[in-house]
Amino acid sequence: MSIPEVHLDTLAVHGGRDPEDDGGLAPSIRPATTFLRGEDGDYPGGHQYSRSSNETRARLESALAALEGGGEAVTFASGMAAASAVFMQLAPGDHAVVSADVYHGVIHFVKQWIVPRGVDVSFCETSDPDALADAIRGNTRLIWFESPSNPEMKITAFAAVAELARARGIVTVCDSTLASPVLQRPLEHGIDAVMHSSTKYLGGHSDMLGGVLVTRNAELARRLRAWQAESGAVPSAFDCWLLLRSLPTLPLRVTRQSASALHIAQWLSEQNGIERVLYPGLASHPGHAVAREQMRAFGGVLSVCVDGSERKARAFASATTLFAQATSLGGVESLIEHRASVEGDNRRSPGNLLRLSVGLEHPDDLLRDLAQALERVRDVN
Repeated sequence: MSIPEVHLDTLAVHGGRDPEDDGGLAPSIRPATTFLRGEDGDYPGGHQYSRSSNETRARLESALAALEGGGEAVTFASGMAAASAVFMQLAPGDHAVVSADVYHGVIHFVKQWIVPRGVDVSFCETSDPDALADAIRGNTRLIWFESPSNPEMKITAFAAVAELARARGIVTVCDSTLASPVLQRPLEHGIDAVMHSSTKYLGGHSDMLGGVLVTRNAELARRLRAWQAESGAVPSAFDCWLLLRSLPTLPLRVTRQSASALHIAQWLSEQNGIERVLYPGLASHPGHAVAREQMRAFGGVLSVCVDGSERKARAFASATTLFAQATSLGGVESLIEHRASVEGDNRRSPGNLLRLSVGLEHPDDLLRDLAQALERVRDVN
C-alpha cells in the first residue's frame, strides 16, 4: 500500500498491512523457509530462503521504516544482534566512540569481541558536545550513543552529533529504544541510523525478542542487509507477526506511559527517602532543555536513587506489588529493577539506583504502590 503523508498514529495502524489476497485486513504469518523457483531460475514470489527474506519480515521492515521517517529497516533476532551488526562493520585500525552510559550488554560485547579484533574504542559522555569532540580522532568511523541513555537517562543532542560527524564521514547511530519513534525520530536531525531493541516498546507486551536498524544511508543499508543474511541472526516469522500486531497501539501505549512516568517522576522528586530522580521530563534534569527540543514527550522509563544504602534500594524494589521486580522495559506491565546487580563486570550504576519502567496501570495505583514500599523500607539501613 502506498501511504500518503499522514500522522504517525495512522502509519502505526496501516504500515505493512496491505490487504491479503483473500481480502483479510490482518497480516498473516508466512513461516515458509524456502520458496519455489521459476523455470528460468528466478523466484517469482520475490523470496528465495527465509534467512535472506520472508514476506512477514518484509511487511514488518516496511512498517518500521515508515515509523522512523523513511529509509530502509533491517530487522534482527534481538537488540544485541542489531547492535553487533553495526560494530561488525568496523575493521582493524578503526576507532569508535561509544556513550559512557550505554546498555551494559553493548559495553560487554564491545570489550569482549570488538576490541580484540583491533578496533579502538573510546567511551565518553556524548551528552557533552565538547567531550565528544575531544574523543574524535582521524580514524574514527562510528559514534554510537543512546538518548535517553540507560539507566541514567542522559540526553545527547542529535544535531550536535550529526554536525561533528558529517564533515568527517563518521557514521552515527542512536539507540532510541527508550523513546521509540513516537517520541523522537533521530534521522530527521541528521543521524545516520536508528537502533531499537524491538523487544521493548515496539513489541510492548514482553512476549517477543527482536531488534531493528533503520537508515537512509543506502550503502550502510546494503551492508547491514548482507550481514543480516550472512550472520543468520534473523527474527522468526512469528516474532515478526507479533511485532506487526503490536505496532497499531504503539502511539497509544507510549503516550500513556510517558504521561504516567512524568506524573510519577514529579511525585517521587518530592518524597522523603528519595535522593534524586533521573528523568528528562523534570526541569531539574541537566538534559531537559535538549529533550524538549528533540522529543515529543519524555518516555516511560525513569531511574531513582534511594536515599540510603544498596540494601535499602533492593528492599524497596522487593516491597512493591504492582511494579514487578524484573529486567527489561516498555511492556504493558510496570517493572522495577536494581540495575547494579544485573550489570556484572560492567557495573557502573550506583548501588542505590533503581530503574522503573512505567506500564499501563492507572498512575494513582502505581503511586500508592510506591508510597507503601517507601514506608516499608523507611527504617532499613
